[in-house]
Amino acid sequence: MGVEAADSGRGHSSAASYHRALNSLTLQSVKQLIAEGNKEELQKCFGARMEFGTAGLRSAMGVGVSHMNDLTIIQTTQGFCRYLEKQFTDLKQRGVVISFDARAHPASGGSSRRFARLAATTFISQGIPVYLFSDITPTPFVPYTVSHLKLCAGIMITASHNPKEDNGYKVYWENGAQIISPHDQEISQAIEDNLEPWPQAWDDSVINGSPLLHDPSASINKDYFEDLKKYCFHRSVNRETKLKFVHTAVHGVGHNFVQSAFRAFDFVPPAAVPEQKDPDPEFPTVKYPNPEEGEGVLTLSFALADKTKAKIILANDPDADRLAVAEKQDSGEWRVFSGNELGALLGWWLFTSWKEKNQDPSALKDTYMLSSTVSSKILRAIALKEGFHFEETLTGFKWMGNRAKQLIDQGKNVLFAFEEAIGYMCCPFVLDKDGVSAAVISAELASFLATKNLSLSQQLKAIYVEYGYHITKASYFICYDQDTIKKLFENLRNYDGKNNYPKTCGRFEISGVRDLTTGYDDSQPDKKAVLPTSKSSQMITFTFANGGVATMRTSGTEPKIKYYSELCAPPGNSDPEQLKKELNELVSAIEECFFQPQKYNLQPKAE
Repeated sequence: MGVEAADSGRGHSSAASYHRALNSLTLQSVKQLIAEGNKEELQKCFGARMEFGTAGLRSAMGVGVSHMNDLTIIQTTQGFCRYLEKQFTDLKQRGVVISFDARAHPASGGSSRRFARLAATTFISQGIPVYLFSDITPTPFVPYTVSHLKLCAGIMITASHNPKEDNGYKVYWENGAQIISPHDQEISQAIEDNLEPWPQAWDDSVINGSPLLHDPSASINKDYFEDLKKYCFHRSVNRETKLKFVHTAVHGVGHNFVQSAFRAFDFVPPAAVPEQKDPDPEFPTVKYPNPEEGEGVLTLSFALADKTKAKIILANDPDADRLAVAEKQDSGEWRVFSGNELGALLGWWLFTSWKEKNQDPSALKDTYMLSSTVSSKILRAIALKEGFHFEETLTGFKWMGNRAKQLIDQGKNVLFAFEEAIGYMCCPFVLDKDGVSAAVISAELASFLATKNLSLSQQLKAIYVEYGYHITKASYFICYDQDTIKKLFENLRNYDGKNNYPKTCGRFEISGVRDLTTGYDDSQPDKKAVLPTSKSSQMITFTFANGGVATMRTSGTEPKIKYYSELCAPPGNSDPEQLKKELNELVSAIEECFFQPQKYNLQPKAE
C-alpha cells in the first residue's frame, strides 16, 4: 500500500504534499512499515480516518489518518476553518481561541503544544485572529475565553484522563458550550473537502510575530479568578479555617490554577503531592491518570494527607476539568465520594448559599439546576422540596452547557449542573465542567461545615435524610464487537415478541421504558421521547416500581457498555443498608437478565 493510496485515492499530486506534511518521525515510521511489508499495521493507520463527532476527535498519537498527528490536525483545522467562514461573516474581526494540555508523544513528535501551534497557523494563514495561550491551561479556560472575549469558537488540544498515548481536539461554539449536532457532521464533511494541506500549513514559524496572534494568558488568568471570587460566600471562615487540604494535579495542568483559586478565596493554598504536581506526559505514578478510578490514583495523596494531618483531598484529572474529593473519616479510613455524592453536596451548598443572598421567594421560579440523565436524581428531589426548577439533559456536558446557555439567554439563573463522571459546573461563567472552581468551592463548603462541627460525610447523610436517600451504582462491561452490542440492545427491544420491551427484570417490575436510540418513551402521552435521540448510540432507561432507575448505554469514546442504576427513596425512609441491598439485587438482575455476559461473551470491569 503506497502512501498515496493512504490519501483515499486523491491522486499523485496530493501524495507529494502528503510527504511534505508528515514530520520526519512519522515519515520514517511509514517508510519502515512499507519496507517491512507490514500491511496489517498500515491498514490500521491508514484504513479509516478518525471520526469527528460532538466530542471532536480523540485517538492515539502516531502515524496515519486514524491517529493524531501533524497532518490530521492540519486537515481537521482546515475543515473547521472553512466551516466557520461559512457560519460567521465577522470571523476575521472576532477570531478563535486555542489552548492545550501537557501531553506529548516523543516517538511520533506529536504534542498538544505542537498541535495547538499548527491549528493556530492554519487560521492565521487565512487572516483569522487567534488567541493562543502561551502555556498549558485547564480545559475550562477555553470555553471561558470564548464567552469572555465573544469569539466565534474555541479549540482545546487534550485527551483529558485518557491513556498517555492519546490526544484529542475538543471544539467549542460561539455560545461557550461544546458543539452539538448538526455542527459535528457538517465540520466532518468540511474536513473531507479540505484534506490537501494548504501551502505553509506545517510551518508554524510563520505565526511568530504575526499581528493576528494574541496571547490571552495574563488577562484571562486575571479575569477568571476575579469572576471566581463572586462564588466565595465565607471569606472570613476561609481565612481562619484549621482544616487542611491536599491537592493532586495527577501530572496534569491543575497545580498552579488550584493554588490561585485558593488564594482568590483567601485560603492557605493546599499542600501539593510533590510527585504529581508538575506536568508529565508519562504519568509515571499512576496506571490510569483518571481520578474517577478512585483509590489507586489517590495513593500518594493519602500518604501526604496522613503526614500533614490534612482531612480533605482534592484531585483533578490531567486537564483539570474534573474533580474527585476524599475525606478522612473518624475511623481513620478515607472515603472517596462518588460523582453523584459530590453532586448532591455541591448542589445543596450552591442552593443554600444562593438562598441566603436571595430571600425573595419569587426568585425561585427563575432558578435552575441541571444534571444528565445517567446522573443521580438527587437535584430533582431538592428542587421539588425547595421550589426551584430541575432539568435533565442527555449524557455529556455539551448538552448541559447548551441548555444552560439557552436558559441564561431567557433571563434564568442557572445555579449548578453536574454529571456522575465527576464533572461539575459550579459557576455558569464557564458553560462546561470545571475542576478548578469545583475544587475551591468544595474547600469552602468543607471549611464552613467544620465551623458547625460537621464533616462532608455527615452533611451528605443530612441531605439524604431531608430529601430522600439516593443510592447509586454504576459499572460497565467491555465489548469490542459492534454487532454483539447491537444484538444485545435489539434483544431488549424485542424481549418477548416483536417490539416488546421487558415488563420485569428478575423479581423487579418495570414501570417505564425510555429508548433514546429509537425515540420511544412510554411515560409520554404520544409515546415519543422529549430528549433528543441518536440512532448512532445505544441508550435505554428502565424505571422500576420500587423507585429504581437504570440506564444502559454505549460509550462514545471507549469499547464499553455502561450501566447506571439508582434507587430513589422518599424522605423518611432512612435505612440505607436495606436500600443498598435492594439496589445490589436489582443490579445483579440487570446483569444476569439484560446483559447476559455469558451469552454475549462480555468482559466485566476489572476490579
